[in-house]
Amino acid sequence: MSEEAKKHSYSADSIQALEGMEHVRKRPSMYIGDVGIRGLHHLVYEVVDNSIDEAMAGHCDAISIIINEDNSVTVKDNGRGIPVDMHKKEGVSALEVVMTKIGAGGKFDKDSYKVSGGLHGVGVSVVNALSSHLKATVYRDGKIYEQEYERGKASYPVKAVGETTERGTLVTFMADDTIFQSEIDFNYETLSTRLRELSFLNKKIKLSITDKRNKDEKGEFIHEDFYSEIGLPEFIRYLDGNREQLTSDVISMEGEKGGIPVEVAMVYNTSYTENLHSYVNNINTHEGGTHLSGFRRGLTNTLKKYAESSGMLDKLKFEIAGDDFREGLTAIISVKVQEPQFEGQTKTKLGNRDVTSAVSQAVSEMLTDYLEENPNDAKIIVQKVILAAQARHAAKKAREMVQRKTVMSGGGLPGKLSDCAWTDPEKCELFLVEGDSAGGTAKQGRDRNFQAILPLRGKILNVEKAMQHKVFENEEIRNMYTALGVTIGTEEDSKALNLDKLRYHKIVIMCDADVDGSHIATLILTFFFRYMRELIEEGYIFIAAPPLYLVKKGAKKEYAWSDKERDDIVTKFDGGTIQRYKGLGEMNAVQLWDTTMNPSFRTMRRVTIDNGGEADRVFSMLMGDEVPPRREFIEKNAVYANIDI
Repeated sequence: MSEEAKKHSYSADSIQALEGMEHVRKRPSMYIGDVGIRGLHHLVYEVVDNSIDEAMAGHCDAISIIINEDNSVTVKDNGRGIPVDMHKKEGVSALEVVMTKIGAGGKFDKDSYKVSGGLHGVGVSVVNALSSHLKATVYRDGKIYEQEYERGKASYPVKAVGETTERGTLVTFMADDTIFQSEIDFNYETLSTRLRELSFLNKKIKLSITDKRNKDEKGEFIHEDFYSEIGLPEFIRYLDGNREQLTSDVISMEGEKGGIPVEVAMVYNTSYTENLHSYVNNINTHEGGTHLSGFRRGLTNTLKKYAESSGMLDKLKFEIAGDDFREGLTAIISVKVQEPQFEGQTKTKLGNRDVTSAVSQAVSEMLTDYLEENPNDAKIIVQKVILAAQARHAAKKAREMVQRKTVMSGGGLPGKLSDCAWTDPEKCELFLVEGDSAGGTAKQGRDRNFQAILPLRGKILNVEKAMQHKVFENEEIRNMYTALGVTIGTEEDSKALNLDKLRYHKIVIMCDADVDGSHIATLILTFFFRYMRELIEEGYIFIAAPPLYLVKKGAKKEYAWSDKERDDIVTKFDGGTIQRYKGLGEMNAVQLWDTTMNPSFRTMRRVTIDNGGEADRVFSMLMGDEVPPRREFIEKNAVYANIDI
């Protein structure tokens, strides 16, 4: 074999074992983030990332996930297959090294993979360590090889079990229920959303998911295929499908700057929100980083230069800020970096400095060409920027009004707020309650030491369809800002939150368990997502779960949170009377405390963002102007009675 051929071959010598796996089972959160639902799904992502690496290296174009009936998961690809020959250093098969040594894999050999996905780079070995059973099957060199493992340890040496014309790797694993706190139950929507995202980020790769636990109306297993011919422009159309587009087409580019592959796609719409989604090696970097800074710099400098030369800014009496160029903008920035350096609290902020100039240059060239070739679109974009600047000035005045009324400025708390006695934010809770009646009941039922109550009158403003100054002028929204104690907005970022003075670390949305209550909860969530997203990301936002029914028979009584629970209680009681709670006001203070507010017994759902792009799309669909997609979504999801974001 020639030196050049050796360099690009993928064999046992390409596999490097970095360190042992002693701590994985003792400290699983170090490797997969947590041992809850997120960590459970992270196992699937780690296996899929291996297949995506093969695809990015040009050796694989089909990846499938199967959720089996027993909640084990199978991931299959048509890549080269993990090498099975003997590893010189370790003295066992390369497959066994990959599966049992943390950090082992071809992605650490730059000749095998130029770039690789995966946030922590821990590889499939961690999945193996955290699985009660895993089976790896390799189709390579005309043969089928397999090896099984129990909690990360090989049950037998790799063996050939047949011949084949296929190639690729198939991994089936059962997550270990002694490791994970929650039930081993994979969420189909969570996995399918991630596959859809990966299909857009890696064009011309077919990804599919099958759920063998559920069947559709035709009696077939739930199944979806994802494939994108052109990548990010299609991703933009998917995310922005519920908004009115301003420009005639998606503005996009794909190329390499300074040795860094850069892809960008963007479009302007009539909304008042900025939606930037950034990725590094397929990882959603929701904390941003140098690639996002580069995008903002390239966008601002290029548009500002064009706007000034066009003469359209001549009559404007104030400077245009960076924010103004991004209002109504949806953009995706995807870079592939050989050795990404991650920073930030959740290690999803890119720190590589050379990426800034690479992305800035790419965006500047893309926009310059587009503006010159599309003068009508260019004019529309500049007009949008001017309107945004005018609205920002109006919003600044409204924002200052909010600041003057906040606790820090000495303006006092809202009159409707019934505050708590304690002042330690970590121990304090704020309940946002629908209406004065329910608010009164909550005030009587609460523990005054640590629970504060803020009643909200009616339905708050739909911020999805409101200009920024209208948001800050809204009384209910002003009351929320004032009660929470946060400072908002700078000239650079008008929605930036300063959480140093946040007065409560549990903010609980407590609404009636009916359609109106769900609508009000969604309006409040939309506000938090668009204007106080940091509160969601820090895990401070919760939704209360009041009971739907009270079942009584003689001296016996039990509450039910679903129709099934109600029926089970009726069966257990052998009959009984059923009281349906249509609203919080139908419960007395003691009942509300017992069922919904008492930390010892209550159920609360923490609001989390698993996928920023999908959350953005769902909010714009639910709260935007387009009715048909909203109706379709509600009809499809109504049975679930709540929306997981």
